[in-house]
Amino acid sequence: MQLAHPMVAAAVAEHSGFQADPLARLQRTLEASFIIVFGTTEQAHAAAASVRAVHEHVVGDGYRADDPALLMWVHATLVDTALRVHQRFLQPLRPEAAERYYEESTVVAELLGVPRAAQPADLEQFRDYVRACVATLEVSDTARRLARDVLHPRLPWPVAPVAELGRQITAGLLPAPLREQYGLSWDGHRQRALLLAGLGSRLVLPRVPGLIRRVQ
Repeated sequence: MQLAHPMVAAAVAEHSGFQADPLARLQRTLEASFIIVFGTTEQAHAAAASVRAVHEHVVGDGYRADDPALLMWVHATLVDTALRVHQRFLQPLRPEAAERYYEESTVVAELLGVPRAAQPADLEQFRDYVRACVATLEVSDTARRLARDVLHPRLPWPVAPVAELGRQITAGLLPAPLREQYGLSWDGHRQRALLLAGLGSRLVLPRVPGLIRRVQ
């Protein structure tokens, strides 16, 4: 979803080497995210400063990684996806909880370089923003090439089934206009499988002990 913005795709293509070691790249991203969200104020500011320092050097033809508009889109994809995943695989959030989640997410965006004034005022405006972007973005050839690397990373063979599941979930959660532009296959059988997976998850996860469900 992030790569659907052509400038984001260009920045990743020209400045990221995630294809060489996708698991390490994922680990670094998750560690920074967890520290910013769950760490102390000092830890969050330090982690965000490290991310901003990296972004300062990601510059190319027509883009800067520290551009608040690009950062806003990247941030929005994470917030939108989190809400989608929670609704489909856990349970729908109550409106007031979803609104609170969005408002708290704006603090993360501010730390990473998006002024609060540059962000949608509330969850309704945020959803309008995402819909408008999805309707107008044109997926580039660069994005399609990078998407193949994202969906088919170099991973040890024992995790291949998990990777396949991830590919199907990714395609299913993508907004339809972007999925079509990426050329990702989708049909009624896959849609029904995604719906059944969501139903099974909502039934099973509440019965799984918290220590197993939560990332420690």
